[in-house]
Amino acid sequence: MLNKQDIRFCIDTMGEMFPEAECELNHSNPFELVIAVLLSAQCTDVLVNKVTKSLFKKYKTPEDYLQVSVEELQQDIRSIGLYRNKAKNIQKLCLLLLEEYGGEVPQDRDELVKLPGVGRKTANVVVSVAFGVPAIAVDTHVERVSKRLAFCRWKDSVLEVEKALMRKIPKELWSVSHHRMIFFGRYHCKAQNPQCHICPLLDVCREGEKRMKKKDAVTLKK
Repeated sequence: MLNKQDIRFCIDTMGEMFPEAECELNHSNPFELVIAVLLSAQCTDVLVNKVTKSLFKKYKTPEDYLQVSVEELQQDIRSIGLYRNKAKNIQKLCLLLLEEYGGEVPQDRDELVKLPGVGRKTANVVVSVAFGVPAIAVDTHVERVSKRLAFCRWKDSVLEVEKALMRKIPKELWSVSHHRMIFFGRYHCKAQNPQCHICPLLDVCREGEKRMKKKDAVTLKK
């Protein structure tokens, strides 16, 4: 696995590649961010932003989401995957916010994960983006990049990946590193056809070197 110095080099290089890396979910307050991240599960940020453009005009507060039937809310987010279950969770979340938190989104991660539809990844995004608390949210891109670059082990669970990154990356860089890794994984080190041949991290990436050797071998056979 890469040491802290090599990982810092990788994170800094990703920052040079994607200096604009930040949360791509449109929102204007912590409550909207929670809803947006909940909707983003197994869905692209681009699609979520299309849906929330009208959704956030119609629903401003937790009370607003509870004043309509779950069927109506389902129709409002119908183009998003798992929309039926997500609509139910949104209303349950809004009810709990009103009953337990005065209608405000809690700033503590342990409290956030008590909300329906909010897991550890969602909670980390919210505390980091909405409240400026250092955190690393491990989504599919962060996990893939971490394993390909040997920031952690291939067999590590999502939680083990998060803990490994927290150990090896300075705390003040957790949040920005999270965004840089997402952009790097989303636009460069993609699940299919990663751009290894033009990657500035190829020299420290065992996975990339393996892929390039395999590609060269195929080319030679031809």
